[in-house]
Amino acid sequence: MIQSLLITLAITTSPAATTCVNLKALTIPNVTITAAGTQPAGPFTPPGSRNPIMLPEFCRIEGVARPTSDSEIRFEVWIPPAEAWNGKFQGVGNGGYAGSISYPAMATALQHGYATASTDTGHVGDDLKFGQGHPEKVVDWAYRAIHVTAEVSKLIVRNHTGKFPDHSYFVGCSTGGHQALSEAQRFPDDYDGIVAGSPGYDRIRQIGSYLWAWTATHTKEGAPILPASKLPLLTKSAVAACDSNDGLKDGLIDDPRLCRFDPAALLCKAGDNASCLTAPQVDAVKKVYSDLRNPRTGEQIYPGWSPGSEAFADGANAGWRGFVLDPPEPMRVGVYRYFLFDDPNWDWRTMDWDRDIAYADAKLGFMSAVDPDLTAFKQRGGKLLMHTGWADPVAIPNDVLKYYEAATRKMGGAEKTREFFRFFMAPGMGHCGGGPGPNTYDALSALEHWVEKGVAPSKIIASHSTGTVVDRTRPLCPYPQVARWKGTGSTDDAANFVCTNANQK
Repeated sequence: MIQSLLITLAITTSPAATTCVNLKALTIPNVTITAAGTQPAGPFTPPGSRNPIMLPEFCRIEGVARPTSDSEIRFEVWIPPAEAWNGKFQGVGNGGYAGSISYPAMATALQHGYATASTDTGHVGDDLKFGQGHPEKVVDWAYRAIHVTAEVSKLIVRNHTGKFPDHSYFVGCSTGGHQALSEAQRFPDDYDGIVAGSPGYDRIRQIGSYLWAWTATHTKEGAPILPASKLPLLTKSAVAACDSNDGLKDGLIDDPRLCRFDPAALLCKAGDNASCLTAPQVDAVKKVYSDLRNPRTGEQIYPGWSPGSEAFADGANAGWRGFVLDPPEPMRVGVYRYFLFDDPNWDWRTMDWDRDIAYADAKLGFMSAVDPDLTAFKQRGGKLLMHTGWADPVAIPNDVLKYYEAATRKMGGAEKTREFFRFFMAPGMGHCGGGPGPNTYDALSALEHWVEKGVAPSKIIASHSTGTVVDRTRPLCPYPQVARWKGTGSTDDAANFVCTNANQK
């Protein structure tokens, strides 16, 4: 409905620019502009935060979209002054289960000259109770809010500036990566280019994997079998066993699929201590590494965690703690409790891996973005850049890779897919960054060069820093290529590496 409105309004609305404050009077069906005004240059403190962000002057528009009777989708649009605007629009993604506008991401976009927008996806806060008895709010979170925000925001930009953006981009990681893939699959006309980082796109089964890993590492009473203090031991041992698989000993596991680390090598021989694993701990680790499978059919439900993802070697508080060991119950199990069974008393211990996963796929399949058919996005000239870290403990890298391989098969093979969709994997990087590997890189600039200049990215340079000092750079290569050292020069300098098809599984 909104798409047809955009077409109509684009034809009938005067091209003259509307002043910022007068945008409050803009009439859009099912949308209310609640505030519009110029934000002066200087510190801006986002709602709910105590930390101001230094921003240039911009026009700030706040609104609410109500595409259904149970929808309450808050959004904001920020537009730079004409002399500072780069002519482009950037939609930014959310994290977790959203519930708030992504102000830091909007700030970054604005600082680079973009008009930008974000949404809370239709609810406030990260508590999954918002979806119980509110199926339309679940749909809003799953995909509708991002789409509605994209269409309405571009219309607002058009009314304020006098023209639609020359190019529109979406940038997101984690849930934002999920949103990115959903946009490419469901609404191919929304964006010219999309960056999908570490996407938790197979949402229903991802929640099942968290449940599986939690039960593998806790007793029936909920006590941890594997203490967090032993995670660094696991990572150190896995890296020691598999670091040199790529011919270079650099403290990173280049491709965990080729890693043959067996945690049984750490089995305690003289009682439990910090430098070994007890038999139950070995068993727990093996389960986390292994695929979650249907006990009746043997079909893979979700891939296992990668060796090297247990605890980052740089000491970051990440790895398995956040989504496996520390939660008092399986992470995000509320998706099943409130969205699937609509029962706050549902006991996750009753999970039937055969029956309940099939039921979840049938009832809540719309929450995921698993469709590999990107034909419409390709035909309209869209470009998709997906990236993830090989040590990601949240959006399991083998699952992200699984989507790319499915899309490659559906879209006619590797060469045809590379024409519009490229995937970059970062060894030693965690979830949307962090970790001992090069983990900072500019995916958006690579995408823009592809969309606007027709030059597909053959590599992306990533860096790792200790404090404020960059101590390593490395090229990230489009899958299935990998970075290999040329044999001369520093192994911490990207210039001494080449992208090649060597050592593929």
